[in-house]
Amino acid sequence: MTEKNGAAKAAKQLVDMVKSEFARRQEERRPLERGWELNMNFLCGNQYCDVNSYGEIEEDAPGFFWQTRRVFNYIAPVIDMRCAKLERIRPKPAVRAATDSESDMRCARISSAVLSSVCESEGLDGCITAATVWSEACGTAFYKIVWDSSAGNRIGGDGGGADGGARLVALSPFEIYPASLSVEKIDEQPDIMHAKALPVGDIYAAYGVRLAGRDIDMFSLSPYSAPVHSLTRTAPVRAAMHGYELVIERYERPTADRPAGRLTIVAGDTLVFDGDLPYVNRRGGVRGYPFVKQCSLPLAGSFFGGSIVDRLIPVQRAYNAVKNRKHEFLNRISMGTIAVEDGSLDTDELAEDGLMPGKVLVYRRGGTPPEMLTLGSVPSEFSEEEDRLVDEFARISGVGEMTRNANSFNSVTSATGLQLLIEQDEVRLNVSYEQIKSAIKELAGQVLCLYRQFSPQLRVMRGDEGGMFAFCAQDICDDVVLEADSELNLTPARRRAAVYELLSSGLLADDKGNIPQSVKNKLLARLGYSGMSGRADLEELHRARCEEENATLADGYVAAKPYDDHDLHIQLHTAYLLGNQLSAQTEGAFLRHLAEHKNYLKEESNG
Repeated sequence: MTEKNGAAKAAKQLVDMVKSEFARRQEERRPLERGWELNMNFLCGNQYCDVNSYGEIEEDAPGFFWQTRRVFNYIAPVIDMRCAKLERIRPKPAVRAATDSESDMRCARISSAVLSSVCESEGLDGCITAATVWSEACGTAFYKIVWDSSAGNRIGGDGGGADGGARLVALSPFEIYPASLSVEKIDEQPDIMHAKALPVGDIYAAYGVRLAGRDIDMFSLSPYSAPVHSLTRTAPVRAAMHGYELVIERYERPTADRPAGRLTIVAGDTLVFDGDLPYVNRRGGVRGYPFVKQCSLPLAGSFFGGSIVDRLIPVQRAYNAVKNRKHEFLNRISMGTIAVEDGSLDTDELAEDGLMPGKVLVYRRGGTPPEMLTLGSVPSEFSEEEDRLVDEFARISGVGEMTRNANSFNSVTSATGLQLLIEQDEVRLNVSYEQIKSAIKELAGQVLCLYRQFSPQLRVMRGDEGGMFAFCAQDICDDVVLEADSELNLTPARRRAAVYELLSSGLLADDKGNIPQSVKNKLLARLGYSGMSGRADLEELHRARCEEENATLADGYVAAKPYDDHDLHIQLHTAYLLGNQLSAQTEGAFLRHLAEHKNYLKEESNG
């Protein structure tokens, strides 16, 4: 009984420590959160709000009741354009072989196939899009790579379990709480908290703990204290979630005292897990954080990155002010300002109807009739300032120069010159491009580490282009690279043009000048016509059989088949012999197998 009470007391102390540390980080990060919420308000069109002296977002009051407060949202199309351009870059991760030996080449092929299959099944493109929207709005987004034991293929039919699979989740910056806001890299943080609000039903299904639930602010992750309707301008981006509870996951990196790290999960006021970090997701068999960071604009000495919206907000405020004052001036000119002698007529009627055409004005005898004051024309400074602000939008955002000033390039008729202008127009996005590519490369490495950790036995996966392949942990390597064409940010038309150039140059043909069926199938898939191949890739099937024979010959003997592609089998078996150190017995089995292939070739040539 004493041991049970001691364990309960220790658990309560751990929960209190996690919650107090989480509260401290909430308070420390509050100014950043309010900046993110302000960015989201400006992005969705709520542009007459600001952060007050209490650190809360409130609506700006108009100076006069008659002042117009229309929103001319330039930020939204700028972010739409940036996201559209960033959407074009979808780096395809692949795996590089450590050496040119047949075993390393095989591991690289299998690892690349695993990555392609996971990216297709998990919708990596959609995950990148969701993360990019968050990073463009708030400056930072995160990916979480976890292992789902209920995913993958069913073992033993429908009634059996699953062999598991990796899951990719895009996270907003509101959910990640680092130990220090001044440490830039994730792996250098002493610990990281992932806080999220979950329905109490999901918490019970995941941890077996029943909680009452409460109302939680979806962004600040604190008990919701103010009614939604009181936040007039910020209601679209701040809302209460009912029947939820806060779940805090605290990840500690490996240290000398705890070489496997530590993961503590608190749901509400209950400790639901405390143990080692679950994933060996770093090179060398090291456990680490299951997170990858993607910034829009990295900031020196800051964990969270910056957003282009931060820089556009002052320009947007000035632009709204200029446009509204200009429209007020136009209204004064078009509707007119009437001067009326006191007591000469009924001013209430005049204020209600104005000077409509054909109106009969009855004024006091001897009085002065009403007259329209001449206000002149709209000052040219309004239009000049408006144009300057539009140019400033383009300079700050890094998009729009080519499209807005297309008339300036009418004299450029060379395709090369136009291409250089387009590249210059997109050079400001290179920082964001590199951030996305770096995040995908790190994400792919963690995915491969998870499959190496959770695939001790032989398992089967479906390739992204059809067909099945088998592998186990020993077949996985994590030296991830990005394919060459993904580095160029090619449009679909330019990708097709690059394929046609390779075809015309003859680089894809074999020694006889023919294009193998395997190359044709890959080209059709690259061009978007994979359904038109119509023929099985026999070379790939023979290669897969050769790999199976290599594995079998290492343990025993397998006979050659008359329907084998004997030339291809001889090449692949010889490459395996040259790239591996084999025992005398195993080498003899290979030599005997090669002799059978050569005998079949002699029979075919003699026949």
